[in-house]
Formats: sequence, structure tokens, C-alpha cells
Amino acid sequence: MDKFNLILVCPDAALCLAWEKRFKDLPEVTIVHGNFEDVPEYDCMVSAANSFGLMDGGVDAAITQYFGEQLMYRVQQRIIDEFLGEQPVGTCMVVETMHPKHPYLAHAPTMRSPMTIRHTDNAYLAMWALFLAIYRHNAVRHDIKTILCPGLGTGTGQVPPMEAARQMALAYKHYLNPPETIDWGLAGDRQQAIKYGGDFGCQIPEDMILDP
Repeated sequence: MDKFNLILVCPDAALCLAWEKRFKDLPEVTIVHGNFEDVPEYDCMVSAANSFGLMDGGVDAAITQYFGEQLMYRVQQRIIDEFLGEQPVGTCMVVETMHPKHPYLAHAPTMRSPMTIRHTDNAYLAMWALFLAIYRHNAVRHDIKTILCPGLGTGTGQVPPMEAARQMALAYKHYLNPPETIDWGLAGDRQQAIKYGGDFGCQIPEDMILDP
């Protein structure tokens, strides 16, 4: 399995504390309490915006300001070319930024358009899609060694910090431990761990902790 360094960055102390709890036993993870613009070294920035690449709010507005509007327009053109104008949640594409120090952006939507996604597994889906996209990219180019990732679904999506951290960490754990075979036992274990999907999207898991 191709390894990389994962930097989780957010100015929200509650989310950083949640990350520390959920990622404490996972390797190659650094947590930064601050803004992504202050992180000096990384190869790939994660954008968890929406299915249409409209990067003008929250962290994505800061990404657009930092890298320039050209990046947003090229993300949108890729969405038109590859997804016919709407990139589904659960997919991710790696786009070149044209920045000399930070060459890539991974666009992994957590929502179709700005909305609350509290009772969904969208943070897991976006994080899982991110790792798969990096896995495929590095199989060819081998040049994404450090990923910089903000909170997924914690802004407009209103996913509580501890739940967002749980889903993000779960995706990373599954990436680091791929199965050798697939059966219904694996499928059941994954669904039990993720908890959401189908009618479960209307329920809050009993062990979900809203605050650290």
C-alpha cells in the first residue's frame, strides 16, 4: 500500500481535539490548529466543496484566493468533461494547481450543493474517495507524498466535530488495511462501522459523541 503523510488542518480547536482522539492510533498523521495558508510543505490540498466546483465559500473561498480563480475554473471544466457537469459525492479528482510548491488539488465533494449533511456518511465517502484518487494517481506518478486536508462537512454541512473526525479516521483506517478477500462478513463489518446509509441516515448512532 502506497504511504503518504496526512496533515489535518483547521482553526477550530474542537475539531482538532476530535482529530487527536480519532486519529491517535493511526500512522503518519499531523494535526495543525491553524489555517492551511500557514502550512509550508505539502503536495496536495483537499477541497471538499460541492458537486459543481463552486469554490466561493468557507475553506474553498480561501483555496481560490490562495491558488487563484484559474484553479476553480479548471476544476469546473474537469467536472464538465468527466462528470457531465455534476461530480457525485463519493468521487474525487486530482487537478494540477500550477503552483510551484503545492502542485495538486484533490476535489472531493461532500455535498451536491450547500446543505446540512449531519445525518449522512458523506464525510466518510469524500475521505475514502480522496484516498482512492491519491492511490490511483501515485500508481502512475508517485509524487504525492503529503496531503493537506481540512475538516469534511464541518462548515456548511454542520457535521459535529467528533462525528466528522470519526468518519474521516475510519476511511483512513480502511485505506491502510485493505482486505485480501471480499465476502458478506466484510460488507457487514464495514456497514456496522460506518453506520449510515439508507434508512440509517435518519438516525443518530447511539455511540456518536457530539463534542470531544
